[in-house]
Amino acid sequence: MGRLHGSAGWLLASAAMAPAVIAGWACGDSGQSLGSTSSAGGNGSGSGSGAAGQGAGGGFGGTPFYAVSGGSAGGGGGCEGLECQQIACAGGGKTTVSGTVYEPAGNIPLYNVIVYVPNRELAPIPDGASCDRCSVTLSGDPIATALTDTQGRFVLEDVPVGEDIPLVVQIGKWRRQITLPRVEPCVDNPTEDGAIRLPRSKAEGHIPKIALTTGGADVLECLLYKMGIDASEFTPETGDGRVNLFAGRSLEGGSATSRYRDGLNNGASFSTARAFWGSLDNLSRYDMVILSCEGSEFRADKPQAALQAMFDYASAGGRVFASHWHNTWLRFGPGRFPETADWNERSDPDDHLPVLVDTTFPKGEALRDWLVTVEASKVPGQILIEDPQHWVDSVNEEIATRWLFNEANRELEAEAGVKYFTFNTPIGSPEEEQCGRFVYTDIHVATTDLPGAPFPSGCVDRDGGLHELTAQEKALLFMLFDLSACIAPDDEPPPVPVPR
Repeated sequence: MGRLHGSAGWLLASAAMAPAVIAGWACGDSGQSLGSTSSAGGNGSGSGSGAAGQGAGGGFGGTPFYAVSGGSAGGGGGCEGLECQQIACAGGGKTTVSGTVYEPAGNIPLYNVIVYVPNRELAPIPDGASCDRCSVTLSGDPIATALTDTQGRFVLEDVPVGEDIPLVVQIGKWRRQITLPRVEPCVDNPTEDGAIRLPRSKAEGHIPKIALTTGGADVLECLLYKMGIDASEFTPETGDGRVNLFAGRSLEGGSATSRYRDGLNNGASFSTARAFWGSLDNLSRYDMVILSCEGSEFRADKPQAALQAMFDYASAGGRVFASHWHNTWLRFGPGRFPETADWNERSDPDDHLPVLVDTTFPKGEALRDWLVTVEASKVPGQILIEDPQHWVDSVNEEIATRWLFNEANRELEAEAGVKYFTFNTPIGSPEEEQCGRFVYTDIHVATTDLPGAPFPSGCVDRDGGLHELTAQEKALLFMLFDLSACIAPDDEPPPVPVPR
């Protein structure tokens, strides 16, 4: 379980079990059969026998089943590839595969991850801002699909039976393909717990191209590292790593991480954030831009040309995660960016602030339940925040969606406010034409990690172990993967992709 398969090695595993098991399976299009392609995994026709009607099969591994009616190979109803290994079970039973999908580190289950069996090779995923809507067809011509729930669980139905069955897990541009050694018919085939996770490196699958700017008041680079992205994937922009780090600012007397530790990229210094975000061409190379709080707005580093570039990047399908003082991009940004919220800087509340989950929309309900699953919330719908900030009184509900908020609390000197909100872009466009997404948060993650230390030295304790994820880091991890996901209106539940 969990081993990567080659580019074509699974295409013809059907040959070993063909006509006796899959006689008469029908599919829609005839098209080009994967079964006609020779590969390292074997060769064979991969087509049904053309038997008409539905009759009892002889079984596989002692399990009875019914073959599904269909046409002859190469005809209008002939099946292709792994379709020919899907069977109808006697008595209404199902061939299923079940399991749990985790983040790259393999510790935290993930919500809203697509799990599917492809019937063709996967197409490469392009880097950069693009229109990745949930209505777009998945690569690989899936024949069985599912979404993970708030416990990270999935159940795939009508899975092809036999050996070396490919399985894909994907959320946005995160994608990993593994091989199931064997799928038995007409029963559930549980996967080994911990084996199904997103890739840690490009050797394991596809990771979005991410640009992250550091800051003296937050250490978001450590969140990416602690959730399991391999250190080798953090490189200068001239390298081939999937995460490129850029040096942001800090308040006087503080520091923001500005170089790699000795032994990683030869201890190279980061390029400056100002040089990076000043150009739309720079931004557009990335699927996602993550902006760690710098402790102040540092307006001189964000001239009008940079504000316009960030606006244009998001509007073109880019994904932006802005922490605290990076509200500058919105408050002073072009177009309707300033209208997204009621901006009002107030004194920061005290620690242990109860923050509530807005459950008036489907993903809000999911976040509430997921936070309980990952033990970030003892009271459903509430987490306690350390080092809370306040810049947002309320959001413009015509544009933005509130996720996390706090009520007024005199004891903690807190005014009512919003701690996390999102909106899709371009603002004002029809929902079916919105391709980008912007996140704003007044929640820091730097309560245990050390800003300014050469990366990733600030992410580990004195014994060299990674700091545990805090409750608010887990909440932000949920948001990062939501930011990665395909674009759909927030007031609708995530759509389950339909097999062809």
